[in-house]
Amino acid sequence: MTKKYLITSALPYGNGPIHLGHMLEHIQTDIWVKFLRLQNCEVIYICADDAHGAPILIKAQKDDIDPEVMTKRIQQEHITTLQDFNINHTNYYTTHSDENKELVEEIYSNLLEDNLIYKKKIKQLFDEKQGMFLADRYVIGTCPACGADSQFGDGCEVCGITYEAEELINPISTITNTTPVLKKTEHLYFKLNTQSNLLGQFLEDAVKQKAIKSKLNEWLDGELADWNISRDAPYFGFEIPNEKDKYFYVWLDAPIGYIASTKNYCDKNKKDFMNIWNKKSDYEIHHFIGKDIIYFHGLFWPAVLNASKYKLPNSIHAHGFLSINGQKMSKSKGTFITADQFREKYEPDLLRFYFASKLNSKIEDIDLDLEDFTNKINSSLVGKIFNIGSRVDAFIKNNDYVLSNKYDRSFVDSQRRQYDQILKNFADKEFSKAVNLILRIADSINSYINEKKPWQLDNEEALLIATTSLNIYIDICILLNPITPKLSEQALKQFEIDKFSFKDLKNDMLGTKINKYKVVIERIEETDLNHFNGNEMTVQNDKEISIEDFAKIDLRVAKIISAENVEHADKLIKIELDVGVLGSKTVFAGIKAAYEPNDLIGKNVVLVNNLKSRKMKFGISEGMILASSNDEGGIFLLSSDSGAKPGEKIK
Repeated sequence: MTKKYLITSALPYGNGPIHLGHMLEHIQTDIWVKFLRLQNCEVIYICADDAHGAPILIKAQKDDIDPEVMTKRIQQEHITTLQDFNINHTNYYTTHSDENKELVEEIYSNLLEDNLIYKKKIKQLFDEKQGMFLADRYVIGTCPACGADSQFGDGCEVCGITYEAEELINPISTITNTTPVLKKTEHLYFKLNTQSNLLGQFLEDAVKQKAIKSKLNEWLDGELADWNISRDAPYFGFEIPNEKDKYFYVWLDAPIGYIASTKNYCDKNKKDFMNIWNKKSDYEIHHFIGKDIIYFHGLFWPAVLNASKYKLPNSIHAHGFLSINGQKMSKSKGTFITADQFREKYEPDLLRFYFASKLNSKIEDIDLDLEDFTNKINSSLVGKIFNIGSRVDAFIKNNDYVLSNKYDRSFVDSQRRQYDQILKNFADKEFSKAVNLILRIADSINSYINEKKPWQLDNEEALLIATTSLNIYIDICILLNPITPKLSEQALKQFEIDKFSFKDLKNDMLGTKINKYKVVIERIEETDLNHFNGNEMTVQNDKEISIEDFAKIDLRVAKIISAENVEHADKLIKIELDVGVLGSKTVFAGIKAAYEPNDLIGKNVVLVNNLKSRKMKFGISEGMILASSNDEGGIFLLSSDSGAKPGEKIK
């Protein structure tokens, strides 16, 4: 029986171009989609532009354009860009659609019927100059807990505490750079806190990544706050029925856009979308998302869906962030690259290959190092894989481009035994492992050619070596197709292969006339960020320090003498340290997810002793203890060897 899938990528926001961060996710999703299609599965790949919200309204006002006109134009730009990178959506739509409006109102009605919606009056920051209530992202100020400057209105990136925007010290509207005022308003809330049992089971079934499951369960085990699903006018979105000047919050209607895009596709193709989205559907639904939106997809979305007639997703797969040359993507730092800028310089399949060589089933961040990118493409794709056809072309030419009727079966079988593991790696989203195995096979082919030295053999023996090599080369091109579809299809034209699936792996090509080899990809030249940004900005390696810089850090052995949880702080534990002759110190450490306070007492740790003290809402932190972390959610305190005493300097 054919397996059926509905697969989604997170919706790009409709207020700007697709950048390489977007491409990381769409390439990851598309590789898995193409793999499943080559397995002859039925796959519907759905996406859309997220076309609502205050940022879109503000940008449209700034550009003096109707927001609907602006989002339609940007949607078409997004479609073109994604297609240029060989991303093949079954349907790419928009959340600003009749289908989505109908579905949002239907699901909202379900929530009302289940008594999951209530009203609450609150005070919210209001920008008098702009005439609008401010979302958290449009307010910055000083953290009320640790005193860090330039923190947004929902939480502090320095100490990890969450708070309401009105708790910020000296808040400023980022829209008008004025001081907002507190103003009363009334909003609609979804009773998320009543859905804990459902969500616990959902996380167990649908979230396979340990770090993601751990984080979501941490939120679930805490005080799960009810969710504000409304926004005040002015706003660009859908008005809430029977409410005045109230709009659905973008994060309510955005994921419903997955269903709306499916419905749009089905309506155009005379299909019933409920065959896909009904509770008992035999389609598996898989969401690919960034780790920054797991809260919405892992908690809000399934809780809302549960009240409807629609199926909950089978799986949520999260990926990490993308950095450029070791730095966060930033326009001001010159490390922001759009997909169109990249395409102007390089063949898009090269980015697909580079990302695939780093992607796995975990949520590790990925760095696009431009020097490493150049080296990897030239060494792996050009030098190892697509050069194979060139290396044996002369020996086929000597036989009028007709392959031998036989090959070295022992060598061919030794390579083909690895295909099942490559396919398993694709299925498990372990793309980097699949790439490594493919490269290992390519290395074996090149070594085989080197060892046999066909240039020293007679024509018949040389033809056998070439035929042996090309039979495995064909398989490699098929295996690479989910990753580099354009390049692999171009390579397969030499053999008149234009339609194929993974069932065609291990098909022998013997005694067949083929075409002359044509170059698939040439070596690329290294570029720098200035090329993409069109300026003379020099990007420094901010991570590199001198020995003099390191010598400024005073590291000391310290012993934990007491530890306790910090009330209203999700991550922090208050720790008292014995630092020997230096006395005692208090630090607040963000290790609550990994350690119980009582288990810490008596441990020796590494203290950054001369870190400037920080005044926090719950006390003064007089240093920092060091720990490592991984993408599985683990946090591990660094400790000294036995015999080290509190207060001793670490050199």
